[in-house]
Amino acid sequence: MLWQQKSFAEQMEQGTLYIVPTPIGNLEDMTFRAVRTLREADVIAAEDTRQTKKLLSHFDIHTPLVSYHEHNKYASGRQLVEWLKEGKTVALVSDAGMPGISDPGYELIVAALAERCRVVPLPGANAALTALVASGLPTGRFLFIGFLERAKKERREQLLSLKTAAETLIFYEAPHRLKETLAAMYDVFGERRVALCRELTKRFEEFIRGDLSEVIAWAEAADIRGEFCVVVEGARRGGEPEQEEEAWWQPLSLVEHVDYYVREHGLSVKEAVKQAAGDRNMSKRDVYQQYHQRQEKKEFL
Repeated sequence: MLWQQKSFAEQMEQGTLYIVPTPIGNLEDMTFRAVRTLREADVIAAEDTRQTKKLLSHFDIHTPLVSYHEHNKYASGRQLVEWLKEGKTVALVSDAGMPGISDPGYELIVAALAERCRVVPLPGANAALTALVASGLPTGRFLFIGFLERAKKERREQLLSLKTAAETLIFYEAPHRLKETLAAMYDVFGERRVALCRELTKRFEEFIRGDLSEVIAWAEAADIRGEFCVVVEGARRGGEPEQEEEAWWQPLSLVEHVDYYVREHGLSVKEAVKQAAGDRNMSKRDVYQQYHQRQEKKEFL
């Protein structure tokens, strides 16, 4: 059922759940709005109350704190939703970064929306995007995967499902699993550009950029510490997996290739040219010119 939320309209009977990002390392990344929201909330739901207490102490925030994490999310979540239904304001925070990303905040958000309670997000710190923009890899399209499955078989299946994805891939990984994960990526993806982003925004922030084989060699010799974002280049156009999938068109001339999409798929010439250009890893302009030159030649003959 359609529901149009006006985040800053007059207060409804139900309360509001605020999604409040917190710094991923550097406390100076806390926004003025986030500090004010935490101060004004009736209660703060925190993934790790011990960690959040440090943050609240630093900013002189005295709002009551309750625990909401993976192991108590159902019981605690029900209580939080009841408070929202009573008109209270709840601020959701994770250990660090944007709540709902690789933590149980998603379930609370869904539960609040099911009761028509407003959910208002605040912009702020996020490790994945911070790593992506500094990686040197394409940022136009990307896939956030987060943590891979721990079991070898499931992890390999997950990587295989990503093998032909053209988007830049973003992973999270713990230091003690980094070597094994990089080796699994090389086994499935082959050689690709990669950026390891360590301890983002903290004193020992570090970026290791290179090919997968070079990064694996670095990991074998390095003292690996801190949480990592692993940013991996997507599948390249014309790579081995795509050649196998696109082999059907190779016997066709360029004109036959474009005409196939027009005839069999009902595309316009413009769309057919675009599709053929993608298949052949050519520019649309070159395909368009060659197609019309050969069409004109055929008509002249």
